[in-house]
Amino acid sequence: MAVKIRLKRMGKIRAPFYRVVVADSRKKRDGAVIEEIGQYHPTEHPSVIEIQSERAQYWLGVGAQPTEQVAALLKVTGDWQKFKGEGEGAGTLKSAEVRKTAEELIADADKAAAEAREGAKMSKQKNESEESAAEVEPGSQEPAAEGETTEDAEAATTDEA
Repeated sequence: MAVKIRLKRMGKIRAPFYRVVVADSRKKRDGAVIEEIGQYHPTEHPSVIEIQSERAQYWLGVGAQPTEQVAALLKVTGDWQKFKGEGEGAGTLKSAEVRKTAEELIADADKAAAEAREGAKMSKQKNESEESAAEVEPGSQEPAAEGETTEDAEAATTDEA
């Protein structure tokens, strides 16, 4: 019997995921299988590739032939290198970032909001202290802004008072 390690398609029309299976080569793609040894989700970022290494090694050892797609997955996980005896079998599999729980996300949002409130209070206090320091004594004049004449500056100071 010719045994192949191949992908069995599952999922919806535009949202596929695959199971890595060991099957008789004469069976249909999604037909009866001997054993399921992993899964592959290509639509997630990074793609999820989970293969039971010891089962893959066993089936490769007894002569099961991987398809091109499965051979590429085995190279990514490092199982192909282990089978061929090339190095330590370190693949190039990227792991997904660890997702935070809802409680952690809420706590982070609360912390950011509290920091924003503190920042607003500090800037308000800073502005108030600058305003009190910038109060002008009645006899002195503020310097004229660019483009203003001294008459405009005097008019502005009298309007403010």
